[in-house]
Amino acid sequence: MGPKSLRTAFRVPSAAFSTFPMPMEDLDLKNRDPVFYELLRAENARQEACITLTASENFISKAVMQVVGSPLSNKYSEGYPGQRYYGGCMIIDKMEILCQQRAMEAYGADPDKWRVNVQPLSGVPANLGVYTAMLKPGGRLMGLDLTSGGHLSHGFQSPSKKVSVTSLFWESRSYGITKDGYIDYDGAYEIAQEYKPELIICGYSAYPRDLDYKRFREIADSVGAYLHADCSHFSGLLVSGLVNSPFEYVDFVTSTTNKTLRGPRGGLIFSRKEYSKTIDDAVFPKLQGGQHNQNIGGTAVALHEALQPEFKEYSKQIIKNARRLADALMKKGHKLVTNGTDNHIVLWNLRPHKLTGSKFEAVANATNITLNKNTIAGDKSALTPYGIRLGTPCCTTRGYKEEHMDEVAEFLDRMLKESLKIQKQTGKKLVAFKKGVDESEEMQKIASDVAEFAKQFDHPGLKV
Repeated sequence: MGPKSLRTAFRVPSAAFSTFPMPMEDLDLKNRDPVFYELLRAENARQEACITLTASENFISKAVMQVVGSPLSNKYSEGYPGQRYYGGCMIIDKMEILCQQRAMEAYGADPDKWRVNVQPLSGVPANLGVYTAMLKPGGRLMGLDLTSGGHLSHGFQSPSKKVSVTSLFWESRSYGITKDGYIDYDGAYEIAQEYKPELIICGYSAYPRDLDYKRFREIADSVGAYLHADCSHFSGLLVSGLVNSPFEYVDFVTSTTNKTLRGPRGGLIFSRKEYSKTIDDAVFPKLQGGQHNQNIGGTAVALHEALQPEFKEYSKQIIKNARRLADALMKKGHKLVTNGTDNHIVLWNLRPHKLTGSKFEAVANATNITLNKNTIAGDKSALTPYGIRLGTPCCTTRGYKEEHMDEVAEFLDRMLKESLKIQKQTGKKLVAFKKGVDESEEMQKIASDVAEFAKQFDHPGLKV
């Protein structure tokens, strides 16, 4: 499709396709690419008018965003500080070392015992870095089952399919949760005795409680396994000292740099000193080429922000808001996994209402609320689960306090009640249900009320 057909398809002003080359600085985004500019404006407006309850999302600061969109994007720098495969990395080296220093300080990692690699592109590559370093192909690992709140990269596979690349390259077995929704440590111990994993992963993607790392260490030691904590979701709470720290008990700690840490997309691997060279070799050259310097720089700034006293107050408010939301939903008669939360996650069980999470996610999309369907114990499909995962990092960043979470719970309750009415009218098929949602005057009213509510709060970052 050439310039002429693009102009026809997207109604782009012909001036945008002036003769090249042109000085790059002469045109900003609005003039250089008006089609994409309008999409960006639309997404900015969506975020401002939306209550974001996605547990894995957050809003980065203006300072972090400035670094992510800076000239650091221009620089290639394969290798590590002082050992690069490209020239011109003198300042990049200083930035990466600064990021490492801030990460060690923020997480309270003893430099006599720990090292950190800040180059993983995100959380899954960080986890793969640990597996690649410590396991041979076909080696055995064990993590929390996806339907119990684990992550795909912790080894999940269905009875008929190796869903995750983790289960494709390594053998995996999962442990689960009790009937009350808590991690089944005794069951994990029994599975470990039978399976003899070489590496055990503790961590979660959708679990509303804290972790007992001492118990996990005992399980790992009983079979001679490495112990790896994936702290991606609660990383910011860990930095603020509000959840248990794994560093006394584990061999590796991985994390994303966004979510509760409120940085750009990236990953961290903390490793005990004796494993650090093996970890570095796994990240580069085994798994990655050049790291994303703009994100490492943004992470350095986010870690500086996380070291400030106000970040701890922010983290405390995340938990206060999550607990208030949980309490408000339960007071309205709704069922939550573990009947509450210790962190930023509220896991809502819709099975008593006989409404799938996929349907409620569609309702949320139609009413200016962002959340996600999520598997809970007993689900047979990740596409049509009965769980909804709610999180409070985003709305807390925007300034929500406990009283605002009561209003959020009211919106969610209204959405559920109208959803049940629509399902009764349309039947259980998703297509017919979505049509009913689009035609519902009550859903339209909720969408308007949500947008009016959300717009009163600040939207951090650079404005479009």
